[in-house]
Amino acid sequence: MDETNEIMENSSVTELQEKPESVWKSMWDSLKKNKAAMVSLVFIGILVLIAIVTAIFPGILPHDPYKQDLTKAFVSPNSEYWFGTDQLGRDIFSRIMIGTRVSLSVGVIAVAVALTFGILLGSLAGYIGGWVDTLIMRIMDIMLSIPSILLAIAFMAALGQGIDKAIIAISLVSIPEYARIVRGEILSVKQNDYVQAAKVIGNKDSRIVFHHILPNVSSSIIVRATLGISSAILDASALGFLGLGVQPPAAEWGDMLGRARNYILMAPYSMIFPGLAISLSVLAFNLLGDGLRDALDPKSRQN
Repeated sequence: MDETNEIMENSSVTELQEKPESVWKSMWDSLKKNKAAMVSLVFIGILVLIAIVTAIFPGILPHDPYKQDLTKAFVSPNSEYWFGTDQLGRDIFSRIMIGTRVSLSVGVIAVAVALTFGILLGSLAGYIGGWVDTLIMRIMDIMLSIPSILLAIAFMAALGQGIDKAIIAISLVSIPEYARIVRGEILSVKQNDYVQAAKVIGNKDSRIVFHHILPNVSSSIIVRATLGISSAILDASALGFLGLGVQPPAAEWGDMLGRARNYILMAPYSMIFPGLAISLSVLAFNLLGDGLRDALDPKSRQN
C-alpha cells in the first residue's frame, strides 16, 4: 500500500508539473495555425524592435526628427525623405519611427495600470460580494455609461495636457472593463471544488484569489489586455489629435495627424503615413487578441 500511495503521489506531482507546459504548448501550436495572428505578432515585434532601437540609437534614423527647416517644408516623398516632410520641414519617416516608442509606451503602461486596479477591484467585488460588490460595480457602471474618449477628455481637462496625464486618463477609463471581466470570472469559479478545498485547509482569502482563482481565469484577462493595448493606442492618438496628449516638439502619431489635417489637400501624405501607422498597429493588436482568444479556448484547440 505504501508503494502504491508513493507511486500515486509521484504521478500526481508529475501531472501538475507537466500540465502548465502542455497547456501553453497547445496554445502556441493553435496560435501558429492562425496566419493573421502570426503576421500581427511579427508586426508587433517589429514595432517593439523599432521602439527599442530608436531609443538606444537615435542616430540610426535617416534625419533628426526634431530639426526644423522651413526651406524644405512639404517636400514630397522621395529617395531622401521617404515619407516626405511636414509643414516645418521635419522628416515624417523619422518622426513616425520615434513616435512608435511613445504610442507603444502609452498603450502598454496604460493597460498595465488599468489591469492592476481592475483586477483588485474585480476581485474584491466578485469574491466578497454584498455591499462591496454593489458599491464597486455601480461606480464601474457609471464610468462605462460615458464613452471612454469623452471621459478621457474630461480627465485631461482636470489633469492638464501632457503624455503622462494622457496615460493616467486612459488608465482610469479602462479600469471598469477589467474590473467587470475579473468579477464575472471569479463569480463563475469561486464555488468550484478546488476553491472550497482551499478554504477548508485554511488558506487566506488573498491566497485563494491570487493563487487559485486568478490563474484559472487568466486567459480572459490576457485576451482583454491585448485588445486593450489597441484601444489605449487609439485613445492616445485621439487625445494627441485634439492637442491634449504629447506636446511639441515631441513626436506622436495622433499629434502628427492633428497638425497635418489643415494641409490635407496640399500635402495628403503628411496625414496618410501617420494614419497608416495608427491603423496598422491597432489592427495588429486586435488580430493578435482574436488569435489568443481562439488559442486559449480549449474547444477551439480540440478542433
